[in-house]
Amino acid sequence: MSEAPPSELTKALLGWYDRHRRVLPWRALPGERVDPYRVWLSEIMLQQTTVAAVVPYFEAFVERWPTIDALAAAELDQVLRAWAGLGYYGRARNLHRCARLVSLSGGGFPDDETALRALPGIGPYTAAAIAAIAFGRPAPVVDGNVERVSSRLFAVTDPLPAARTALTSLVSALVPPDRPGDFAQAAMDLGATVCTPRNPACVLCPWSASCAGRLQGIAATLPRKREKPPRPTRHGIVFWITRRDGTVLLRRRPEKGLLGGMMEFPSTPWREGAWTLVEAAAEAPLFLDWRLLPGEVRHGFTHFQLNLSVAVGGATPRQHARGVWARLDRLEAHALPTLMRKVARHALKKAY
Repeated sequence: MSEAPPSELTKALLGWYDRHRRVLPWRALPGERVDPYRVWLSEIMLQQTTVAAVVPYFEAFVERWPTIDALAAAELDQVLRAWAGLGYYGRARNLHRCARLVSLSGGGFPDDETALRALPGIGPYTAAAIAAIAFGRPAPVVDGNVERVSSRLFAVTDPLPAARTALTSLVSALVPPDRPGDFAQAAMDLGATVCTPRNPACVLCPWSASCAGRLQGIAATLPRKREKPPRPTRHGIVFWITRRDGTVLLRRRPEKGLLGGMMEFPSTPWREGAWTLVEAAAEAPLFLDWRLLPGEVRHGFTHFQLNLSVAVGGATPRQHARGVWARLDRLEAHALPTLMRKVARHALKKAY
């Protein structure tokens, strides 16, 4: 456990932050007014996604929809297309729902954690981040970076996620009433740039002298985590169905579930056992003469690895199936997730 008084730790971190803060497109500069819309949008985008990946998406979103009311007025399909490639598409659906609810209530976000958590897509961490950064509420904001920093500072050796409650309590004792948002962002920046997962730069850290993990020689081993079970592999066959007019069949996935509401090329269910082409043909939207392309499309989800084979078939204008016929040269106009973009690249490369 760190022996330094909380007030000294807080002062040291904020002094470091004032000199070394990252400049990010959603972050207000010193003296600027904080925009809750930009804070909320960035926090939703940053869930399970890196800063580097989020920056171009964030900038495109605020250019197209500069206010919560503008985003609320957009169609869901527009939002899904703008989100395509960022992953975890349930976030985009909840983002749109939340924007409409906030806009209907006058366009202002609530300023406390309890009310924020009642909005779609906002959980405990995101509510704390918005409350602290946008509204100056003294809430402990504990993301992955802050978990790592605090577990090392206080030498917490219990594995995550069980240690999360204790870490949140320890961080809460450090949050200053006058600069809670700056403290939250300072702790995030420290974890992102100095107290990194591997080879932490302890010599640059404002908490180095007080870090119990460093003093015990265990900082680089923290935080400890439970061993994850190996990810299973699932298999499927996706149907690349084209017509002579240069179109391909797309359909929309169900709103709930993985890749919910996004467009896809029809496919079999995804299962642990491999599919034969004969089996897969029974799942196809049309009865066609199928040809399997060489190779597979591989994509990693959080809980499983997916391997897809691609079956090619040609349809006539008289054959009808549920979905839409999209022009091959305009596929980017549809809300295709990264997985389906991979399928399209594979099919266009191997089938022609």
